[in-house]
Amino acid sequence: AIPRTFGREETLELRGHKAVLSTCTMFVPRPTLVLCAGILLLFVGFHSVDGEIFTALCDMEYLVHMEKDLVDSLEQYIKREEDKLEKVKIFASRIKEVSLMALKEPSSHLHHPVNAYLLVKRYTRDWPLLEALAQEDTAEDFLYNMTKVKESFPTDEDYMGAGKALVRLQDTYDLSTQNIAKGKMANIESGFTQSPELMSEDCFELGRLAYIDQDYYHCALWMEEALVRFQPDPTSDLTKDTILDYLAYASYQQNNIERAYQATKELLNINPEHTRAANNMNYFQKEMDKAAIDKLNMVTPKKDDAETSERGEYRRDLARDYLPEREIYELLCREEQREIFNITPSRQKHLKCRYFNNNNNPRLLLKPVKQELVFDNPKMWIFHNMLSDYEMKVIKELAQPRLRRATIQNSVTGELEFASYRISKSAWLQGWEHKVIRRVNQRVEDVTGLTMETAEELQVVNYGMGGHYEPHFDFARKEEKSAFDPNDGNRIATMLFYMSDVEAGGATVFPQVGARLVPEKGAGAFWYNLFRSGEGDFLTRHAACPVLVGSKWVSNKWIHERGQEFRRKCGLSPDE
Repeated sequence: AIPRTFGREETLELRGHKAVLSTCTMFVPRPTLVLCAGILLLFVGFHSVDGEIFTALCDMEYLVHMEKDLVDSLEQYIKREEDKLEKVKIFASRIKEVSLMALKEPSSHLHHPVNAYLLVKRYTRDWPLLEALAQEDTAEDFLYNMTKVKESFPTDEDYMGAGKALVRLQDTYDLSTQNIAKGKMANIESGFTQSPELMSEDCFELGRLAYIDQDYYHCALWMEEALVRFQPDPTSDLTKDTILDYLAYASYQQNNIERAYQATKELLNINPEHTRAANNMNYFQKEMDKAAIDKLNMVTPKKDDAETSERGEYRRDLARDYLPEREIYELLCREEQREIFNITPSRQKHLKCRYFNNNNNPRLLLKPVKQELVFDNPKMWIFHNMLSDYEMKVIKELAQPRLRRATIQNSVTGELEFASYRISKSAWLQGWEHKVIRRVNQRVEDVTGLTMETAEELQVVNYGMGGHYEPHFDFARKEEKSAFDPNDGNRIATMLFYMSDVEAGGATVFPQVGARLVPEKGAGAFWYNLFRSGEGDFLTRHAACPVLVGSKWVSNKWIHERGQEFRRKCGLSPDE
């Protein structure tokens, strides 16, 4: 970390790098270690490793069962400790009774031979037995069980990824920290997945993760929530002044000087000896005085009337993870303001459903598929009930042992790499592995009329915490060299199968046109990525919205150009 400069001669200290301001100095709070219940904080000496668990929910299920086993082992350890302590209490009670009797008249007490004998016995037998009991290691089994499973614990990167997932959901679905802390992730009817309320320590840790990531907007929001929920807890090292310290700095970084001043004032009320806070107080007062001079109608708050009960106002930094269509993308994920795309009733009336046998395909004559045109430009179809429950079960069972974190292809280097805008795990299944895969491949060919000879293997994907894939194209642009085998050509079309219902979120959206496809278990969504001319259709830019509640499984077939020359012939217009 390095000092950051504010104004001419005024610098703000960052993590212990001290620099003098012209009249006062403000310091950044140092991260502290807070042991929350059930959470191991691993960010002291933080180093990045390849996190894998948080990128697929199916791989997190074993953690639930493993934690149950650890709780059972912990309860056995507690029971042994309680039994041990009970024996110690009984011994202490007996010894105390005899000792008090002896202390009344020590000399005469020992005149009785039984008393003398028992005194010697206690020193030669009872006290050594108590010593052995005290030295008994009742935690051995519990520590052994911990050691045995510790290698399977989530990593530092999983923890950071889980925190960022919550923050991503908060932004995409415009959720308040209050609702998230209460476990209310959406307007979902009762009966769906529930969660306990977050404690102050949990909110503090989310804010601290944002602080580590220099994301002061979310740091301030979660420190505000931690402050509201704070209750003294003898099992935790978290203190109210620690929360206020972080809140003051995050508020300052958000240019909310007044809230930073208020938080620092409250901190000093709790801990008047906090030298850094006192210096910061002077700095904030000076900044507010400057602002008052610049705006003559603005009155500087007095030190004795600052309100600390109200939350501050903060602005999200959209430049952090810049995306040209960020606003439209998030509105579509929330299913808001679709009217801006002018999807008129006259357009809607052309969207129809039908039983489809694709020009009397022999395999579809007796059992045509349910085809629905859900969007007109570009055309998108939903084929309902394309996969059976059995087929989806087989596909998941084949894929799960092979799931690996999904990658993207770098458009400059052509190399495959991980990306924060794609959080999922994927596996690839070939037709020779199981008759179900061959059957699915054949069904795609039957309903699309396109050959699978040059199509890619069936990709199976499970999304992780807040799993998503930001706006992207399925086809390769001209500037992307060697994206695909020239013998196969570009990706002409996509067939996307939804293999689970999702409680909330997880829609497939097309920001350029306002289309929104909601996951429907067993259904297949189909669209062409290329015009008949072979040029890419840029309106097909699409995204997988973050999964808000639930587990999202999908599989897809990317179909390539070669072999389609007489199946999807060139048109008379370049826009066909």
